[in-house]
Amino acid sequence: MAPLLYLTHRIPFPPNKGDKIRSYNLLRFLARHYRVFLGTFIDRPEDHQHVAVLRADVADAFFAALAPARARVRSGLGLLRGEPFTLPYYRDPALARWVRHIVQEQRIRKALVFSSAMAPYVLQVADLPFVADFCDVDSAKWAQYAQAKPWPASWLYRREARRLLAFERRAAARAAAVTFVTEAERALFARLAPECAARLHTVGNGVDADFFSPVAWRRSPFSPREAAIVFTGAMDYWPNVDAVSWFARDILPRLVARYPAVRFYVVGMNPSPAVMALARDPRVVVTGAVPDVRTYLQHAQVVVAPLRIARGVQNKVLEAMAMARPVVTTAACAAALHPQVQQALLVADDAPTFADRVSQILGGAGAGMGERARQAVRACYSWEGQLQQFAVLLDGIDGETALSSAQAEAHLRAPVANQGGARRGLA
Repeated sequence: MAPLLYLTHRIPFPPNKGDKIRSYNLLRFLARHYRVFLGTFIDRPEDHQHVAVLRADVADAFFAALAPARARVRSGLGLLRGEPFTLPYYRDPALARWVRHIVQEQRIRKALVFSSAMAPYVLQVADLPFVADFCDVDSAKWAQYAQAKPWPASWLYRREARRLLAFERRAAARAAAVTFVTEAERALFARLAPECAARLHTVGNGVDADFFSPVAWRRSPFSPREAAIVFTGAMDYWPNVDAVSWFARDILPRLVARYPAVRFYVVGMNPSPAVMALARDPRVVVTGAVPDVRTYLQHAQVVVAPLRIARGVQNKVLEAMAMARPVVTTAACAAALHPQVQQALLVADDAPTFADRVSQILGGAGAGMGERARQAVRACYSWEGQLQQFAVLLDGIDGETALSSAQAEAHLRAPVANQGGARRGLA
């Protein structure tokens, strides 16, 4: 098999949060088609134990230790130099040397980078064709954050949105292809970077419906006297923190007034202080990391995903539906899903309506909804079917589809037209 360089900004194992679920399944897929050379970061000490698992699937690997405190200092220095602070956060000279060495030693002629933050490592190597899996438009995410935060954070996030977009355009202009999780994200970037529109593609997420499957022997972690409502996710991620805070503050009291046995379970690792504070309410349980999230999903009365800031396909929604659970989410989450899957869940964007949707399920209207949800995700979201497009894109690399550095810079100096609201959001 041909050699392939694969770079990720976070170790792709265990697949216990959104980006790692995609990057891990992508690694498994690539390993069936290429001799994979993996370069990645370890940002949590406990993840060092997983190095051996990944080495078994790749030809060689480089694991760079990322200390968040030092990375934030690098980001601050990059801020003073006029850079987007995302890039110096993931800057590691040893990883850069390894990339240059392994490309030359193994005569690697194609690469795949997972997230725009890893693109500098392939841009440093002359004439190395690559596919970039941006997943979402990260610069637009920072623009969303800016709209939700007070000054000075809003100023800092707007600046990051502008600077990161400029880099995303440069990287995309040099890539043979750029992929996004949803068509909406692809279309947004096509408006922001029209010079790259011809090489932008959509490759969706999947779900392992065999792993996320309800089984009779899995015991409930809940009291039989309570009606459990469950949210799952990494609880140091701000959109998740905002989601559970909104639910606990504005939606849960409306539900308790109708169903006193309701209890809200926030299930996920690294709960922030704001999330921990929610547990002062006896109707809220913050579990932290759990051995198996499927236990909580399978026995939930309802799974909620009340994300007001959401980009791309939410794995938490696919996993809950694969577990045959009724799901209530926001329009932003639902919009990224296949129409067949959208029909198998309920949507609400304000607190009264969200409470009404959950109440419908608690009142019995959700009978059969979970099984329809499972059938829908099985039909639309297999990983093998979703990721096959990467094989097509990588096989088609010939180094001629990307712009040269001079061409890319010329396009970037030209004004961008017809960006409408998307551009205003990044200003």
